[in-house]
Amino acid sequence: MEHTFYLDAHWDGGRNSTGTIEAGNLKQSISIPKEMDGPGVGTNPDEMLLGAAATCFLITYAAILERAAIKTDALALASEAIVDVTNNVFTFKQIHHRPTVTVFDASQIKKAEQLAFKAEQSCMISKAVARNVQITVEPTVQSGASVE
Repeated sequence: MEHTFYLDAHWDGGRNSTGTIEAGNLKQSISIPKEMDGPGVGTNPDEMLLGAAATCFLITYAAILERAAIKTDALALASEAIVDVTNNVFTFKQIHHRPTVTVFDASQIKKAEQLAFKAEQSCMISKAVARNVQITVEPTVQSGASVE
């Protein structure tokens, strides 16, 4: 079974212009980020790739934890992307995911940590960029009993 997704994009001019994208529920202004000498309006490809990788990882991790019957009280994610600029060539180099999970049962901490790495390997976006972008996962898993 295949799923098809569509995106419509419009651009207002040259390099430092702005545009819009629309894909299903995603409706957003776009431009080059200020960090790359653009206008910094709306989002940009770097944020969208990081967002795609992060949301894919987070949803995959939640599903894997559920299938493993690990009940969580909280699941959060902080992710960052590193883009290298050498000789005016922009290269998306790395993504770091730092999930934080609170599990109900302290005996499941180790398993929940292991499943974070499985989630990264199983995520569709991670697999799509695997040859070009280094992805790391640094999980923090704690039990609800240890949370103050």
